[in-house]
Amino acid sequence: MAAVSLRLGDLVWGKLGRYPPWPGKIVNPPKDLKKPRGKKCFFVKFFGTEDHAWIKVEQLKPYHAHKEEMIKINKGKRFQQAVDAVEEFLRRAKGKDQTSSHNSADDKNRRNSSEERSRPNSGDEKRKLSLSEGKVKKNMGEGKKRVSSGSSERGSKSPLKRAQEQSPRKRGRPPKDEKDLTIPESSTVKGMMAGPMAAFKWQPTASEPVKDADPHFHHFLLSQTEKPAVCYQAITKKLKICEEETGSTSIQAADSTAVNGSITPTDKCDLFIQEGARLGRTPAEVVSTCDITFACVSDPKAAKDLVLGPSGVLQGIRPGKCYVDMSTVDADTVTELAQVIVSRGGRFLEAPVSGNQQLSNDGMLVILAAGDRGLYEDCSSCFQAMGKTSFFLGEVGNAAKMMLIVNMVQGSFMATIAEGLTLAQVTGQSQQTLLDILNQGQLASIFLDQKCQNILQGNFKPDFYLKYIQKDLRLAIALGDAVNHPTPMAAAANEVYKRAKALDQSDNDMSAVYRAYIH
Repeated sequence: MAAVSLRLGDLVWGKLGRYPPWPGKIVNPPKDLKKPRGKKCFFVKFFGTEDHAWIKVEQLKPYHAHKEEMIKINKGKRFQQAVDAVEEFLRRAKGKDQTSSHNSADDKNRRNSSEERSRPNSGDEKRKLSLSEGKVKKNMGEGKKRVSSGSSERGSKSPLKRAQEQSPRKRGRPPKDEKDLTIPESSTVKGMMAGPMAAFKWQPTASEPVKDADPHFHHFLLSQTEKPAVCYQAITKKLKICEEETGSTSIQAADSTAVNGSITPTDKCDLFIQEGARLGRTPAEVVSTCDITFACVSDPKAAKDLVLGPSGVLQGIRPGKCYVDMSTVDADTVTELAQVIVSRGGRFLEAPVSGNQQLSNDGMLVILAAGDRGLYEDCSSCFQAMGKTSFFLGEVGNAAKMMLIVNMVQGSFMATIAEGLTLAQVTGQSQQTLLDILNQGQLASIFLDQKCQNILQGNFKPDFYLKYIQKDLRLAIALGDAVNHPTPMAAAANEVYKRAKALDQSDNDMSAVYRAYIH
């Protein structure tokens, strides 16, 4: 493929991670948004939405050269609206160019005509000049009066500019980039592509793992809607974000979820309301109302959906708003979320917790935090209420890594406990006696005793869901792979948990891994 040169103002098709190709325009990024390191990329504003993103150059195609191809492979109402927005932009730009050319021609004609007429004697010239100056002064005076009455400049400004000045700006709405609206499409292709268009390969599709998505994809919504979005730990645990009826995974308008009513808070909200809390209709509504919002969801996908989804957390973020994510996820996910929150002027802290349901109820969790040190200190009273201790681990991503290592050790230990108890059983040894011996030795702990009691009593009521510890093991193994570090014990334990999940133990306590050894 021959080199394709792109520049500011070019119309392009951009590929956003798992999303389909979408029409956009290369624009200047916000001053406080740093460009990702690594491969060359451009900052793209997408039509039909208020989405912006850094896109690697290999993920971009010139708009006109691939228009027919993209229209054939992409469907959905949102996509068509985006294409219509591009065409409207081109019509405006073309109209403005024609108007500018016409005005230039008129000016030239007037100048030529004036020069032809201005050849009389010097006395006539002086009289005309004096008369002209008088008229100019009079007109200027009238102009001042009209300006003061608020009705003057209408005739001298374009309809677009008048609309911009007359329409009230919504609270929190970032100012429009006037250059962005007036730059006509420049030549997007300096070198034509060799071979068929199909030779251009996009990065991962929706069916591929999230971890394979473009690491430089810092997706953030600079929306101008005031319609809010997501919620608190209890509200968000079962938050559901639906796709369009067409099945399209295209980027949706920020308020579509709220309008369609597809976010459904669970009845767990009732407990908070009884204590005096106000119910947030959407996640962004909670964020826009609160100074600091705490969230804790199940996995990386849920964490991203909560922030980046329709009516998501990002829609409520404004300068000074704070977001604390207490989910156990991978470092790449939490780094991406931090980037998009900060890009909107928000403050971000990751704070995953170590503990179980009982420790949570008792306010005895261990909190691992990283990110904004000032926000960590601002959250100290909240952390004291939730946990018995907290650790600040530095830059974003460190807490996620540490949390995965802690849970890797815990998950592997649980699998070993289950393995020892089943081996005792099949060799004719007393499982209770084994527990008594362990409780008198160096391995004695509340964790050991509780999990062994679960197994002996056959009580696997969830305290730490088996599916979540398996998820953490999987992420910890991926963390090891990323730095080429062996994790054979975690890998072996992970296989046992996968076996337990196949036996329908996902929603039981992690101690139900025992059942993987007896089937």
